[in-house]
Amino acid sequence: MPTSARQHHWITLALLTIAGISFAVMQTLVIPALPFFQREFGATQADTTWIVTGFFLSTSVLTPLLSKLGDMHGKKRMLVIALSVFAVGSLGAAASHSLTGVVAFRVLQGAGAAVFPLSFGIIRDEFPREKVGLAVGVLSSVFGVGGGIGLVSSGFILEELNWHWLFLLGAVPVVAAAVLVTKYVPESPVRRGGRPDWVGAATLSAALVCLLLGITKGESWGWGSVRVDGLFVAALAWFLAWIRVERRVAEPLVDLRTLARRGMASTNAATMLVGFSLTAFFVLMPAFVQVPASTGYGFGASQVQAGLYFLPSSLTMIFCGPAAGWLGGRLGNAFTLRIGLAVTCVSLLGLSLEHGAPALVLLWMALLGGGVAFALAAIGTLVIENSAASETGVASGVNLIMRTIGAAIGAQVAAAVLAAHTDVGALVPDETGFTVAFGLGAGATALALLPAAALGRRRGRHAVAARVGAEAALSPA
Repeated sequence: MPTSARQHHWITLALLTIAGISFAVMQTLVIPALPFFQREFGATQADTTWIVTGFFLSTSVLTPLLSKLGDMHGKKRMLVIALSVFAVGSLGAAASHSLTGVVAFRVLQGAGAAVFPLSFGIIRDEFPREKVGLAVGVLSSVFGVGGGIGLVSSGFILEELNWHWLFLLGAVPVVAAAVLVTKYVPESPVRRGGRPDWVGAATLSAALVCLLLGITKGESWGWGSVRVDGLFVAALAWFLAWIRVERRVAEPLVDLRTLARRGMASTNAATMLVGFSLTAFFVLMPAFVQVPASTGYGFGASQVQAGLYFLPSSLTMIFCGPAAGWLGGRLGNAFTLRIGLAVTCVSLLGLSLEHGAPALVLLWMALLGGGVAFALAAIGTLVIENSAASETGVASGVNLIMRTIGAAIGAQVAAAVLAAHTDVGALVPDETGFTVAFGLGAGATALALLPAAALGRRRGRHAVAARVGAEAALSPA
């Protein structure tokens, strides 16, 4: 497409932001509804959590594949395909009448996560170099906006309509975004050769399924039983096979050399632990506030009220995200990451130890949102700081995989902890289950401070500028 015919890059950013918000809304819309689905289908907490886990599982595999296909055949084309597949998954889930059907279509929805790395690639190809960082920051902030809309809207939809509308209404903005992107976003002229790593995707999928299934069934089948231990052994074998595949193929699903680089390895380790703790929290919180007050520790919240408990964290995320970017540019993003992790740890620990009053829980939620905003904003920029321009797409994809793997494990561990503290025949777990599970989230975030401490003290803005300048000097005239 001639330059004169191309849309202005700010229009492109606006449309990509709409696509990102659409995905973020649908990603979180089902989270407050997990206790409802458990009652609706008569399922266990661990089995219901597969509505979230299945989504993250496919995300970790499909995202790098679709990103690679975007490099080969066009990022806009693959972005539209990813949104379309996501919309089909939403409509399929809406038409389902069983937990198995909902989980299966949520797995299909996982393709939608490719919206972000593909959008980052479009920004990198379309924007002036000096404006790439700003555009990536704007697009990253939609996690807070879209996620907040989804979390708060879920209860209203369940109470005023029915659960099928969660997926129907969630599909509408996704379809609209796909149409707008098709019509107005220019196709990137940048192409790269190569082929997708199908074998790597298959072996990673097998490893994750075995691992997560073992965690899910540990309570019902028995920890230490032949079946559960067999699944964990199989998961280890598949992970070793995946590493072997990634070392041998010319273009791996995950570049292990990128993982091994010190700055990237530290960032990814922290990201995985953040994903673990946050998703465990998202699975726990709706169940906790909806526990009947007669138990002595729950609030008996309705579906609507359960969504409103997420409002303080969503609001603080929106406001703290830009503040984190400003602070990272002056004191360094590693420093900002440590602040975010410390605040997140304190808030999760507070939820574990002191959760007897709604006002106190709302306070912890607001604090949690600020910590999460700082951590996620810093992580996004640290990925850019520790990768060359030609590696940004791959590095972002690897970081997303680390977050989703941590998230999938965190969701299942949280569900397993609650199951272990639920008496036979009881409808709700003992309060100790929530205390332990929130404490595990705090512990994972505290552990993330170790790799965060290993990150250098480069000042974010100056580090990026220096890297960009060096790459420009090495580029052919």
